[in-house]
Amino acid sequence: MAADESPEFHAKEGHKRLSVFISENVGPIVSEWEDFARTLTPNSTNMTSLALRDHIHQILEFIISDIKSAQTPKEETIKSRGLKSRNPAPTAAETHAALRLTGGFNIEQMTSEYRALRASVIKLWRRKSLFIDDEDFADLTRFNESIDQALTESVSYYTHEVFFSKDLFAGILGHDLRGPVQAIMLSAELVLHIGTLNDRQKMLTQNILDGSKRMSELINNLLDVTRARFGAGLSIFRVLMDMGFVAHQIVDEVRVVHPSRTIVLSVSENLRGEWDKTRIGQVFSNLIGNAIQYGFKDTPIVVAVTDDEESVTLMVHNQGLPIPQDKIGTLFNPLSCARPDESADMGSMNLGLGLFITREVVQAHGGTIQVTSTEERGTNFIVRLPRAKTGPNLHVAA
Repeated sequence: MAADESPEFHAKEGHKRLSVFISENVGPIVSEWEDFARTLTPNSTNMTSLALRDHIHQILEFIISDIKSAQTPKEETIKSRGLKSRNPAPTAAETHAALRLTGGFNIEQMTSEYRALRASVIKLWRRKSLFIDDEDFADLTRFNESIDQALTESVSYYTHEVFFSKDLFAGILGHDLRGPVQAIMLSAELVLHIGTLNDRQKMLTQNILDGSKRMSELINNLLDVTRARFGAGLSIFRVLMDMGFVAHQIVDEVRVVHPSRTIVLSVSENLRGEWDKTRIGQVFSNLIGNAIQYGFKDTPIVVAVTDDEESVTLMVHNQGLPIPQDKIGTLFNPLSCARPDESADMGSMNLGLGLFITREVVQAHGGTIQVTSTEERGTNFIVRLPRAKTGPNLHVAA
């Protein structure tokens, strides 16, 4: 046998680059994709072949094009970090995610399709390619990058749509609940002001009124969270106001609700500025309520409002079990308090909407909020709110 007729030569002679192999073997690859998709029950059971093959041809076209395209080391680094610029039009992977979502597939099933596609292409290619050189390893790297990019696009779109749907549902639910709750509140108030009630009837009616007010507050919080997560942010109506006045007002209200707790309030002079009075009241109420919930019952809650020339600082302090350092980073995320550890008291759980709304209000005012928590110094929430410049058309509030 001549040197140029060795088995290695023949293997190399019939060898095809990965992009060429994929182009010439779309049929078997798509067939294996469909066979795997058929196993993703129960939603695949009654799906047509066309629906199961959804956008696989376009995804393969993207992979082929991506493998063949030139790429500098810098572009490779940018791509590996997920920073590659892209066309604003929906990609095939995103459209595939949308159709799988509406088809009832969960995200694990959709992700498994890409794993199966990766394994299928490499398996078929290795069966027909006995010889692999450096170029093939480079192609294989580019192939894996392409699969990862398509997978990332699908997962990102899928999760975005799921969160969007949940937020939309929460917003609609909160809006629809407002009417019935307001009807309950008005009816309870009316019962208290007409006719003659004995003490027990007054107590029960007052309980209905208090409970409905609490429900109304929770619904408003839910709607605030929904607006913030939709990207609209919280609406802010700035007025010229005195932060000290709001501090006294909210602290007095909290003292009525929690007569057994000691709340120490100190305010400095010159606390006027332009803020949303109602929203600032939410900040005070949420932070003080949080301190009462997690502070030791025999220790005071300290609230201090100080003048920092161009800004005003609000500090709320409680002495209690310190917040774990690994929890502080997610403290302001909604639902963070709804994921208790094994030792958590289920009766003390809440959705954590108050702190999320507090952060959104502070940020909407251009302010900052910080948390420190240790056994020795207790827990401190520190809010800094810049004073806005007054204007001729400023609405003035007390």
